Amino acid sequence: MVDDDLDEHVDGRRVRGEKRRAEIIDATLAVVTRDGAAGVTHRTVAKQAGITTSLSTYYFTTLDDLLIAALTSVADGYTARIRGLIDGDGDKLTGLAELIAESGGPGRDRALAERELATMAARRPALRPVARRWRDNIAELGATLTDDPQAVAALVAASDGLCTAILLDNGPAGIDHLRAVLHRAIAS
Repeated sequence: MVDDDLDEHVDGRRVRGEKRRAEIIDATLAVVTRDGAAGVTHRTVAKQAGITTSLSTYYFTTLDDLLIAALTSVADGYTARIRGLIDGDGDKLTGLAELIAESGGPGRDRALAERELATMAARRPALRPVARRWRDNIAELGATLTDDPQAVAALVAASDGLCTAILLDNGPAGIDHLRAVLHRAIAS
């Protein structure tokens, strides 16, 4: 019985630790959305999360650790959505158009954070593997539609460009238009 109590205690600490880690990641994404990726410091994230800076550095020793965790959080969500498109029976290009369109609506904050952090990866090599995931996922989806590597590359570039345009225009995008552009890219 004592061993069971110890396991519950350890599991409780683990759950609380995972919850705190998720809160710090969410705070990081909020700082990126508000101030840009350059505004992320342990201090600004701690303030956003309502914790001490030392607690932030306890969970994420370096700034790169914190940035990687934030970018991974966003990338994991996109990977799951794209994996669903790849494995599903629906129209993959319409599904991708819907995902991209969210950048101008309910998914704007996460898309903006991902774009900021992915751009930061050009100067921070530690971020690059995670930053490449969106492009790799789109390429994998494209490979289910064609065996032409140039058409897959065009789909990746079109997806990137459409997301950027939506973020710059700060408004909704028509799914039919997005799908037409994606179709033109993959059919080229």
